[in-house]
Amino acid sequence: MFQQLTPITKNIIILNVIVYILANFIFSVDFMYANFSAFFPTSPLFKSWQVITHMFMHATFQGGGIMHIAFNMLALASFGPVLERFLGEKKFLVLYFLSGLGSFVLFNLWELFEIYRIAQPLIAFGLDFSDIITANVDKVPVNLQESLIDIYNILRTPMVGASGAIFGVIAAFAILYPNAEMFIMFIPFPIKAKVLFPIAIVVSLVLGISGSGGNIAHFAHIGGALVGYILIKFWGRNRYRIN
Repeated sequence: MFQQLTPITKNIIILNVIVYILANFIFSVDFMYANFSAFFPTSPLFKSWQVITHMFMHATFQGGGIMHIAFNMLALASFGPVLERFLGEKKFLVLYFLSGLGSFVLFNLWELFEIYRIAQPLIAFGLDFSDIITANVDKVPVNLQESLIDIYNILRTPMVGASGAIFGVIAAFAILYPNAEMFIMFIPFPIKAKVLFPIAIVVSLVLGISGSGGNIAHFAHIGGALVGYILIKFWGRNRYRIN
């Protein structure tokens, strides 16, 4: 699996490492994560370029982020070269970044659902939902403050990492090489990609819905995988018409 790195895969890994060093050791951590992580689109902290830059941001060094970026880059180094050689550099690049965008979209659609669910008491009180999701609420009764705080925490908690884009790469790999045997931690035997990857998606879905997945953005993983799956299927059906 660990083949010689191909150009696009290598450059993506280098960029991720450079950004990680800049964010944690060169520039202000607060500045970097406030400006280049991906916040909810209606958050006062959201900036348009974050839909791309969040793919190069990983958890802070103080928060154990070295493992976050290490696992992501290890996965990319494992699956990226195989897929890049098969698709070519242009298509691989398209798949990678569209998967990252797909992860951003699905993650925030789920966040929107969560915000709307939490906001029901506030809406019943007479507040406009458009004001709630833009943090444009000054005062609410004491019994509603907890709901407002929960919503504001969502608006101020960013999504970071390349996992969504990498899940798109892994999804494409699993479609193209379903019988490839893969190893994962704590399981001492190989599992075929066509078995392991669906299990990973189901687990992500269950953990995402239940909210028991901690700080992991499970719906971002699913969004990236969905885009990777759709693209590889589309390119497969149109392989004679699309160069």
